[in-house]
Amino acid sequence: MAERARGARIEWPTLALLALCYGGWALGTTWAAAAWLPLGIVVTGLFIAWHSSLCHEALHGHPFRNEGLNEALVFPALTLVVPYRRFRDTHLAHHQDSNLTDPYDDPESNFWDPAVWRTLPGWVQAVLRVNNTLAGRLVLGPLIGQIAFMAGDWRAIRAGDRAVAQAWLVHLPAAALVLAWVLWAPIPVWAYLLSAYIGLAILKIRTFLEHRAHERASGRTVIIEDRGPLAWIFLNNNLHVVHHMHPAVPWYELPRLYARNRAHYLSRNGGYLYRSYGEIFRRHFLRAKDPVPHPLWPRE
Repeated sequence: MAERARGARIEWPTLALLALCYGGWALGTTWAAAAWLPLGIVVTGLFIAWHSSLCHEALHGHPFRNEGLNEALVFPALTLVVPYRRFRDTHLAHHQDSNLTDPYDDPESNFWDPAVWRTLPGWVQAVLRVNNTLAGRLVLGPLIGQIAFMAGDWRAIRAGDRAVAQAWLVHLPAAALVLAWVLWAPIPVWAYLLSAYIGLAILKIRTFLEHRAHERASGRTVIIEDRGPLAWIFLNNNLHVVHHMHPAVPWYELPRLYARNRAHYLSRNGGYLYRSYGEIFRRHFLRAKDPVPHPLWPRE
């Protein structure tokens, strides 16, 4: 009831961030790119990552109760390669907590079925092992994820999945709108593509260890007690178990909710906790946290 009451309001903080995000992205592609191209690339990449976090808010019903209004607010495809409706559908499927880390039924899982893993060529296994370090996830993760995502969607379209096909058709004008701006702006197309890759790489920091293999579904989701710049870019989604338990709560209420019930959330997720993203970089930049084949698969 409380979550529905929150959703009934217009969430002005989210609207303000959307305006700030589009303004920052526009400055990155114009003024910053003209002043010094590396600065423009980095600034644009940061705001592309932030926009993706705002897309995440939109698909969960923010800042309006109206789904169409929320989709319209994030319509420009700043990443160029991720259709909003596919992000929405796969992410909501990911919120079936009983399937978290499932190699088949969790669309956001990085684990493989061990039986399939054993059949992969050695070079593929080596690439995926590197991808399971944070450094690998930053450098290779966007490319690996995009190839897997698009290959899966292509199979679905060929099999006659109209929802997937429609999502890509709606995506075309959303990407064309962004490309038209880029062609007009001082930032070169190749530089914008690099910015988009940087934005997707930043998002890989958030998703790197959000979920672990655990017998209990409630023990699979992390808490990262970070309040720095990355927490802002991720809109407090680092408090991930809080978000999974209360997906209708807007980003700006998650820290307060966590502070009031910290012991409860840490009890629920079995103490799966990191103090900061700095800790994650120190521990896992070059060392994988998890094996690629799911260590508890198959589960009954």
